[in-house]
Amino acid sequence: MAVSISQVSFEHHRVALGIGEASPRISWRFEGDAGNWTQSGYSIEVSRQGKSDVFNFTSSDSVLVDWPTVALSSAESATVRIKSYGGDSGIDTDWSEPVSVETGLLSDEDWFGAQMIAADKPTEQGSPHQPILLRKDFSLDGNITSARLYISAYGVYEAFINGQRVGDAVLAPGWQSYQHRLVYDTYDVTNLLEDSSNTIGIHVGEGWYSGRIGFEAARNIWGDTLGAFALLVVTDADGSSETIATDLTWSSSTGAITTSEIYDGEYYDSANDQPGWATPNFTPPANASNWIGVKALASPLGKLVAPDGPPIRRLEEIELQEVITTPSGATVLDFGQNLVGWLRLNVSGPAGTKIKMVHVEVLEHGEIATAPLRTAKQTDYLVLSGNGTQTWEPTFTYHGFRYVQVDNWPTDQTPLSKDTVKAIVIHSDMQRTGEFETSNSLLNKLVQNILWSLKGNFMSVPTDCPQRDERLGWTGDAHAFSPTANFLYGAAGFWRGWLKDVVSETLENNNIVPVVVPNVPAVSPAFPTAVWGDVVVANAWNMFQSSGDLNALREQFIGIQAWIDHGIPRGANGLWDHRYFQYGDWLDPKAPNNNPGGATTSSALVADAYLVYVTDLASKIASILGLETEATRYAGQTATLKKAYQAAWISSNGTVAYETQTGIALSLYFDLFPPGTGQDVAAAARLQQLIANNDYLVGTGFAGTHLLGLALTQYGLTAEFYKMLLQTTVPSWLYQVVEGGTTTWERWDSLLPDGTVNPNMMTSFNHYAFGSVANWMFRTIGGLAPAEPGWKTVHVEPVPGGGLAYAKTSYLSPYGTVSTDWTVDGDGFHLTLAVPPNSKAEVVLPGDTQNVIVVGSGTHSFRVSGSDGS
Repeated sequence: MAVSISQVSFEHHRVALGIGEASPRISWRFEGDAGNWTQSGYSIEVSRQGKSDVFNFTSSDSVLVDWPTVALSSAESATVRIKSYGGDSGIDTDWSEPVSVETGLLSDEDWFGAQMIAADKPTEQGSPHQPILLRKDFSLDGNITSARLYISAYGVYEAFINGQRVGDAVLAPGWQSYQHRLVYDTYDVTNLLEDSSNTIGIHVGEGWYSGRIGFEAARNIWGDTLGAFALLVVTDADGSSETIATDLTWSSSTGAITTSEIYDGEYYDSANDQPGWATPNFTPPANASNWIGVKALASPLGKLVAPDGPPIRRLEEIELQEVITTPSGATVLDFGQNLVGWLRLNVSGPAGTKIKMVHVEVLEHGEIATAPLRTAKQTDYLVLSGNGTQTWEPTFTYHGFRYVQVDNWPTDQTPLSKDTVKAIVIHSDMQRTGEFETSNSLLNKLVQNILWSLKGNFMSVPTDCPQRDERLGWTGDAHAFSPTANFLYGAAGFWRGWLKDVVSETLENNNIVPVVVPNVPAVSPAFPTAVWGDVVVANAWNMFQSSGDLNALREQFIGIQAWIDHGIPRGANGLWDHRYFQYGDWLDPKAPNNNPGGATTSSALVADAYLVYVTDLASKIASILGLETEATRYAGQTATLKKAYQAAWISSNGTVAYETQTGIALSLYFDLFPPGTGQDVAAAARLQQLIANNDYLVGTGFAGTHLLGLALTQYGLTAEFYKMLLQTTVPSWLYQVVEGGTTTWERWDSLLPDGTVNPNMMTSFNHYAFGSVANWMFRTIGGLAPAEPGWKTVHVEPVPGGGLAYAKTSYLSPYGTVSTDWTVDGDGFHLTLAVPPNSKAEVVLPGDTQNVIVVGSGTHSFRVSGSDGS
């Protein structure tokens, strides 16, 4: 019987270096097998500035507890340890391992006159921006004890000190609504500096800031000139410090990268390389671009913020599976997995050899399928130097691909093999939290595909797809998928940053939530539309359910009110004004191929149903925040809107105006039938029959898919959803699996049954929206859900079915790992449940849904007689 503290964290940071919170809340997770263990109190030891203090508390709280002492000042570090006490159990933890926390620069004054600098040359007009090199030599004289580099850019950057790469983030500082927020990053660069001559270099590419983003080839959305903004602070043993800032004493040039674009790829000409450009005593090659001065750009002060979530990093390497010769004779690399990132090459060949790499997701008729990319090229070029083996990978682009056609590879000197080519996987570096396995290999593969689509689209913001000329923060996709994301990864910091932009964009656009955030005007002017706009409410709620973070929920409330009170155009009955365009149940499988919004369910019904739902959520959120006036007001609106919905969409006998899977499911899940009439139960029976008549195939789009299974289970029809989930013909989730998909698709039939690509120009093989079904899988097959926000109490209610012999599901909650492991055999249903210390579970067993068994921490076994667990 033991309990230990396994992980101490601050706010939602995986690494708490350069954070923006001066009084960061502290959380700690537990490990151990102690039964019914509850924390009775805790001690926090804070060591700072050579002094340690211990603060003692009598409380069971262990998630997001208040900072116990004086706030940290700018760039101040502290070390924290936690000890928890078990009260009557007599079991206390040891002190946790010490964990460091350090603030970033908390005020504009802390930047010591740093300027946003750019190369002193005209900026490109109507064409890609060539990445720029910025450098400065400087000397240090003293006993260096610490050094921090604070840095951001108008664009995306890589930094170097004395020729060494700073940190491991890529495409930094990511993508934000730059007119509102510009993230700066903090790096510990102590070990990169010398007590003598030094050089700092910054490489800046256009990224999202000034690259081609969105439709209509729009460029320079947030600015037209690349720039860097940085401050290096070096501290000596005597406590004195020296600063090196970006200013007009720097110099600039260009290097081997001619262009590097988000959509189109990178062109790297080794002949233009400037080896050692970020090292002391650098002498430019004779043929190098001239080094010139720099100029100042508009300052980002007032918009600079520390990150809320983790950066994008290189996180996996995928080996080459096969080298294919296509019917046309082309050479194509198959990595066996649709992924997001780029290639790393180790290649030698004659000088001037231009290797071309075209990245695609699928093959068609044995050749690379480029049509789904639309105008995105996803093409990299590497022009070899001829000076031995080059290790190369692109710097300021990324691709969605499984296959790469390689032209002009120097096979005489370098074989194409897994030793010379690797695929590098990148995404926002969140902590993995959810694991899922069953006896059905197709279901396991489905969850893996969903996981890969999450990784490929959580790229600083939640994008719709990673390959074509889009890759935008579509709000409807994020709305549908967020509960699934919150099971698979610790996404709270990721969501917190993006949702800040959602609120900022809403307030800037007349209280309308744009359909993409960051808002890209080339997509369309901001217009009100349900489901997509409702993300400002629903995702704030979903994040709160998984994290229990009241502060983050409070940050969102101004946006919630703006949208509901002012952004949604209303008709006379308080529901939506139906003159406005709605995406509705987007990509309903029966929608015409060229009209994805032409669903079998009225988009007006969908909009009105969601309006009732988010108004009800607003009431709940207001109540949780202690805003009782607002809570009462929104509760009253919800009751009025329900009656209006019933008058508009439900007949007196209880039939829905659109008796479709989505029409009935939304009416059920959002509790829109008149209470006490039994009309909801009758509607559930009709939904069951509707599904059976459709051969258990999916009949929902973006608005209905993520809620269909939840609605069926709510009415005891889990068996029906199991039948749907296990179908393998189109439209179904497993159709994509049996057709060889390794990610989830945008369309139910992105690949047609004859093996050809759906000819519609809106066809992606890496879209996570329909992967929202994994939320139901974790909750119903795995039986795991938060019984209260933040998971202190876990609701455990696995429902066996679908012929599954076993299921194993785990979730790394804020308290520790909770897991279910169940089997069905001739003796019945057997469940092993593990609950982490300082939390408890409410257990509902199959066939006994009226009985709730409450258990504390530890491992618990349950058995229900009957061959199927019922």
